[in-house]
Amino acid sequence: MRSGLTWQALRRHRWGFVGPFATQCLAAAVITAMITTATSLSAAVLTPDERHALDEASMADAAAVFIGNSVYLSILMVGVTMTAAIARQARDIALLRAVGATPGRIRRSVARQAALIAVPAATLGYGLGLGFGWAWLAQLRSHDVVPAAVDYRPVVWALPVVIGIEVVTSVLGALVSAIRPARVRPATALTETLTRRPAGGVVRTIFGVVLLAGGVVLSVVLSGVDAEDADSGALFVILGMCIGVGMLGPVLLTVAARVARPALRLAADTGVLAADAMVARSRALSPALIPLVLAGSFAAVKVGVHSTAEHATGVRAAAADVWLDYSGTAIFTAFAVIGAINTLLTVSVSRERELALMRLAGATRARVLAVWTCEAGLVLGTVLVLSAVVALATLVPMMYTAFDALPYIPPAQLALGVLAGAAVVAVGTLVPAVLLTRRPPIESVRVSI
Repeated sequence: MRSGLTWQALRRHRWGFVGPFATQCLAAAVITAMITTATSLSAAVLTPDERHALDEASMADAAAVFIGNSVYLSILMVGVTMTAAIARQARDIALLRAVGATPGRIRRSVARQAALIAVPAATLGYGLGLGFGWAWLAQLRSHDVVPAAVDYRPVVWALPVVIGIEVVTSVLGALVSAIRPARVRPATALTETLTRRPAGGVVRTIFGVVLLAGGVVLSVVLSGVDAEDADSGALFVILGMCIGVGMLGPVLLTVAARVARPALRLAADTGVLAADAMVARSRALSPALIPLVLAGSFAAVKVGVHSTAEHATGVRAAAADVWLDYSGTAIFTAFAVIGAINTLLTVSVSRERELALMRLAGATRARVLAVWTCEAGLVLGTVLVLSAVVALATLVPMMYTAFDALPYIPPAQLALGVLAGAAVVAVGTLVPAVLLTRRPPIESVRVSI
């Protein structure tokens, strides 16, 4: 019976697990690539000078950092994506609780769902990671980061290691995401499936403020330590602040909608409807703020560190070092983008009935898409502002201490970041809206009943 609940959830809501699967697959690929890279470096037959140069490059340590960060991000992003997947099961979980399912049983079912997804995802990620590891080592050689004599050595024993890591991290992330759905009272859960869940609570808001304040304090502390240690700790500062942003998400999105309302009135009723829709969906959209702000702020910090140093000193960092740093940034940003798109897609698909009712009430397809475009613009604007705040809170203390200068990012790179953010939001909101509105509205209403 218990395993039947798990399989039923996987079959009934299979598209909701695309995000967790993709996140676990990416994490497994990165971990596999770094394990095989470290193995290849240690097994390489090198001259004493080449071995000394390789040790100086600290690539083995860099591989360990990549693995550790992949584990952290895997737990966080699986938690975010599983939250979206569980949200699609809200009615099922509420009914199970109403007929006597215990909180522990719900948590175990969610944990089994994550574990069952993790095994094939990790296996696929291992295969992709072998190719990624080969390409990664080839790039390291071409950028003279490692000696040309280092050959790629795939290892079979990495597969069970990767599967074990992914199962553990996935279960941890899933258990975190299952805390509230498992413990909420059945009557409350059933009510929330029929109405809108409250936007936030006092405890959630307090924790969000504490995390944001703690991130700022830690950023100031890191400004006084060694540059390498500060760079390593920056990720944890950003993670803490982004989780705080996610906890404050309902409040922040509501405030953003109200602040933007005067400007949205220029678009007449379309803009006002978009603002009202974002306020109504602020709780559902708040998990998407974590990966979106994480991607934007982390990329801004990494770019800002190099561009500010060059702008203040006139000395450009070694091309190999910049390439290595930006490569890691791209990998970690990919984690965040997967989580963001999955959450936005889940929220968008859950609004199919709402779209159909708007059209049945007389709204044209163009009008509906215009409302969603305004709403997507609101989400994007909120994300850009929050990303800038988190990035500046991290960068300003470090850059002012190191160079007595404020952070500097070239306008072209800023524009590229804005376009990338717009693309992610569009894929998660506008693309599903276009596809959903192609269906006759009466069919959407009939299916959702």
